Amino acid sequence: MGSSKTSQPGIDIQLVIFDCDGVLVDSEVLCKRVIIAMLADLKVVVSSAYFDEHFLGKSYESAHRQILTDFNISLPAEFRDNYLTALLKVFAEELQTTPELNSVLAGLNVRNCIATSSSPKRVAFALEKTGLLPFFEGRITTSTEVVNGKPAPDIFLLAASKVGVKPKHCLVIEDSEAGIQGALAADMQVVKYTGASHFKGVLPTSADKNEPISADKNDKVPSISHWCEFFNLYPNLKTTD
Repeated sequence: MGSSKTSQPGIDIQLVIFDCDGVLVDSEVLCKRVIIAMLADLKVVVSSAYFDEHFLGKSYESAHRQILTDFNISLPAEFRDNYLTALLKVFAEELQTTPELNSVLAGLNVRNCIATSSSPKRVAFALEKTGLLPFFEGRITTSTEVVNGKPAPDIFLLAASKVGVKPKHCLVIEDSEAGIQGALAADMQVVKYTGASHFKGVLPTSADKNEPISADKNDKVPSISHWCEFFNLYPNLKTTD
């Protein structure tokens, strides 16, 4: 585990900002399956690794620009709506929360909110489907509300300002490199969550296979692979009986 930005993780945290896809809901493998298949229908062949590098944690607009840059193909106007329709159908059948998430949400003694690259319709559907909406209703910020999506800090700064908490008192939980970089740029504390399905089978790239890989490649971000580890790392954020 990498060291945190502070010597004592969780000190003075007043707000926990959750990413949605890959953190609250185990959706990234579903997103990957749907969009890779739809792109293949347009003769745009991308790999799982390409998705992870260029799409994970980023907005649809960012993915659209990446496809144009790398394949010289502008996705048709109806692609976004068709993708959302296909994805929500899969969500309705398969989407679940990440394992044991509710124990953390129920145990937090500070406020929380969401900052997500998903569209309002997609995040609302995901939260309704998984029963998470009561934990976050009225405290959801999406990429449609900012000019610059992740890895820019804008969405995190906006989410914190809505709740009235200064960035230095925020803890962001992210799964993607783009989200982690955005949270660090916002001067917030960050933890990487690696318990979702898209991390299964991912091997370390360090020469020392026994050395945990830091989320932001600079050894600044701690990571957890299961929600049961969260309150071990941040015990002062847990409600006491």
